[in-house]
Amino acid sequence: MYTDYTDIGADTTEGYTISLTSRELARRTIGDSGPFDRIRQRCSISVGDFSMAELLRFNGDPVKAGLDALRAGAPIFTDIRMVQTGIQKKGHNSPVTCILDIMSSTDTGGKTRTSAALLSLGNRLTGSIIVIGNAPSALLILCDLVKKGVRPALVIGTPVGFVNAAESKELLRSIDIPSISNVGTRGGTPVAVAAMNEIITMFAEMTGTVE
Repeated sequence: MYTDYTDIGADTTEGYTISLTSRELARRTIGDSGPFDRIRQRCSISVGDFSMAELLRFNGDPVKAGLDALRAGAPIFTDIRMVQTGIQKKGHNSPVTCILDIMSSTDTGGKTRTSAALLSLGNRLTGSIIVIGNAPSALLILCDLVKKGVRPALVIGTPVGFVNAAESKELLRSIDIPSISNVGTRGGTPVAVAAMNEIITMFAEMTGTVE
């Protein structure tokens, strides 16, 4: 058993035992050679499929970028409320906000609500962590904003679906920004939340804020 295992989201003995057992299996199957493997483990557990580990991509030292942003108390913005709800609130001081709740206008201009919300935030996204688990249209808009000078600290982009999901993640990997994404049409909220929560867990371990 891994006596040093941390899961700040497991609030009961049974929950912790289930989490620990799953992680031990993931470690044996995927490997355990560093922070990227930790994220691969957690994301695979989140979807019940170890093949997810091979689909993940890490660009621009995203773990360091995420840890530095959490140390600075940078805001975490999510595309939908389900992602916001899933992100661990313990172990860090960064506010976690769904962009749909801070739109500056109800007029979307024909765009999806998540796309319009990102556009309305603009430069407020600079220095933040952005977690997109559902909306490829929002990820495409975000990539365009980055090309125009908006500089998030980290983007976790794993939208799922058959329309623009794979393409938006491929575009994310092509731009100069720290990011975590996955190849293809798979992904979704569980993967995005798992990647963010593993970075939060690392941060809590590093700063001694594990509860």
